Amino acid sequence: MSEEIPVDWEQARALAYEAGRRAAGPAESISLLDADGRTLAEPLRALTDLPAFPTSSIDGWAVRGPKPWRVVGRVLAGGVAGPLDQDGTCVEIATGAMVPAGADALIRVEESTRDADGLVSGEPRAIPEWRLPGEEAHQGEELLPAGTAIDPAVIGVAATCGYETLGVRPRPRAALLVFGDELLTAGTPGAGRVRDSLGPQVPGWLRRGGAVVDPGAVAGPVQDTLEAHLEAVRGALATADLVCTTGGTMHGPVDHLHPTLAKLGAEYVVNTVAVRPGFPMLLARVPGPDGRTRFLAGLPGNPQSAVIALITLVAPLLAGLQGRPAPKLTMVEASAAVPGRGAFTHLALARLDHDGRSATPVGHVGSAMLRGLSNAHGFVVVRPGAQATPGDLVPFLPLPLVAGERP
Repeated sequence: MSEEIPVDWEQARALAYEAGRRAAGPAESISLLDADGRTLAEPLRALTDLPAFPTSSIDGWAVRGPKPWRVVGRVLAGGVAGPLDQDGTCVEIATGAMVPAGADALIRVEESTRDADGLVSGEPRAIPEWRLPGEEAHQGEELLPAGTAIDPAVIGVAATCGYETLGVRPRPRAALLVFGDELLTAGTPGAGRVRDSLGPQVPGWLRRGGAVVDPGAVAGPVQDTLEAHLEAVRGALATADLVCTTGGTMHGPVDHLHPTLAKLGAEYVVNTVAVRPGFPMLLARVPGPDGRTRFLAGLPGNPQSAVIALITLVAPLLAGLQGRPAPKLTMVEASAAVPGRGAFTHLALARLDHDGRSATPVGHVGSAMLRGLSNAHGFVVVRPGAQATPGDLVPFLPLPLVAGERP
């Protein structure tokens, strides 16, 4: 176990990503119909030239030699065109059909005429109206790199190439354990007890990171004893690649997470991060009986702090486990002042304007509050020892999008 020295926020994100990348599972093959939201484990390459043959862009005539042209046949989409081997001949052709070898030009049907003898006349346009082999891609060309999040557009490209299956990274399985005897799972808060808001919301954030969270993978509140914590964590780790816990990340009289990790032989990847809100949080590797590494992410009990822990440590970890690129910050203009937090990184909830170029801090941003979070698009990042003034370009960390959605 490492000492509790707060890790720089950006370094913590990098450590979490690298831990996930090193523990990523082997590729698996799935059908195109099941691929949405998954991640390419290998580059997607063109299996043939695209298009594979010269293809008509119009309905009309494929002609050879000078006009008028004698009609010698028809070619439709899906058919194989015989060659045009004599001048003064043409074939009727449909959009998407194979252009015959020997054709000099294509004539649009609406720009053609036929005389009493059935001969076709017309003028081709200056730009040939067919697609040439390899116009979109050549055989073997990389179309998309490994690590690409698969969405319907990616599936469409794969289908166009002729793929029936894709090699993808396995989706991490995640579980959630809610700690805290003071929590209610139903009804309104009162009499010293508060309603649990993390149990209902954390699975959604995990799914947006690409994790699978089964309905039975959320448990709690776990009784505030070391024995109960140890039993709950062991049980969750038996089926999950990642277990998130809420609360218990300090060293108070009922904070049993650190002793639980010690008994499990865990190794900290990150133990506390120099960020406000969000302190303290942790990420640990836990050895499994099968030799495969599992992870435990300790989220603070305060709801906004827990979400900050999710996007600080869990989002990069999940990206690494799936072979995706590490989440990146964007740059926006601060529309209002944002104070610094001394030696800590300050993540300030903010809402983007309509074009996404500037960010305005929102209200109700206490660690225990969720109202501000529900009105925000992400966080303005104020680095240690700095502050933001109106008009400054500042880093912005967006809240996770729907799984698989491209920025």
